[in-house]
Amino acid sequence: MFDDNPAAYTHTSVAILDALKAVSIPAVEVHISDVSKRKSFRQISYAGMACVKSYIGLGFEGYRQAILFLKNYLLSQKSH
Repeated sequence: MFDDNPAAYTHTSVAILDALKAVSIPAVEVHISDVSKRKSFRQISYAGMACVKSYIGLGFEGYRQAILFLKNYLLSQKSH
């Protein structure tokens, strides 16, 4: 089944939170739009609870920033 709003899983899926915790790898949450301007129930982010950082409301630029952040994050973890 195709979901036309995959971001809806952010505020409805504890299973995604559990999966992110289970793999023990850093994750970054990215939302193209500013979710703080949406309905209050859509501002809850289960997935974000397992993320090391979030980029919200930056459009597609958020994806670029998330990739750069993860690169630097992983490099800094490697040096410890």
